[in-house]
Amino acid sequence: MADRPYTVLSCCMSIDGYLSGPSDVRLLLSNPDDLDRVDEVRSTCDAILVGARTVRVDNPRLLLRDPARRARRVARGLAPSPAKVTVTAGAHLDPAAGFFTSGDGEKLVYCASPSLGKARGRFGSLATVIDGGSAVNMCRLSHDLHDRGIGRLLVEGGASIHTQFLTADLADELDVAVAPFFVGDSRARHFVGDGRFPWHPGHRATLAEVRQVGDVALMRYALSDRFETSTERIPVNSLGARFA
Repeated sequence: MADRPYTVLSCCMSIDGYLSGPSDVRLLLSNPDDLDRVDEVRSTCDAILVGARTVRVDNPRLLLRDPARRARRVARGLAPSPAKVTVTAGAHLDPAAGFFTSGDGEKLVYCASPSLGKARGRFGSLATVIDGGSAVNMCRLSHDLHDRGIGRLLVEGGASIHTQFLTADLADELDVAVAPFFVGDSRARHFVGDGRFPWHPGHRATLAEVRQVGDVALMRYALSDRFETSTERIPVNSLGARFA
């Protein structure tokens, strides 16, 4: 499918497959080396997408950390950090969250139609609010991002967002970092939820790379024939440049 961005799903999980602990207190799974690796991947993308729960619980800024990477993007005519994207059903997001207040790049909020007016009233001066349909559909979202000039999309979760992208066969690459400990509590959130996935015992995903990054293990899976073996990626252009 060429009319959607090249899409990378990225997460760090425990050995037993959890993204978090049993509470809303953020669980630190990654390490400094892996965070730097993710920063490099971010620098090659036109937009970063996270779900509303991630915005509420983790309050991510979604900005590049490394000044040199920001400078390289600016030298190519891009914004210092990729555009930010989130998805919400009920517009239950704090306008003071880092998603909205950090950085000068474009912010996009895909909202379910019934909450569109509420979302535009709350975020209209802070972000571009887009009608995502009666329930936000990831295929529709992907096509819309492509039409807005997003050529490379990094999806950082959480579980519901990963599940929707994977079950809709909208991912080209999956980067999974595994932290060296167990959570051991079924109240915690798994990497994905229930669903019908294109990869199953009869159709196995292709393991493209395994690498040690500090004390975590990184596994890169090729999920489409668009998979890029090289990690030397360049943003193709984009909304970020237009709103720099």
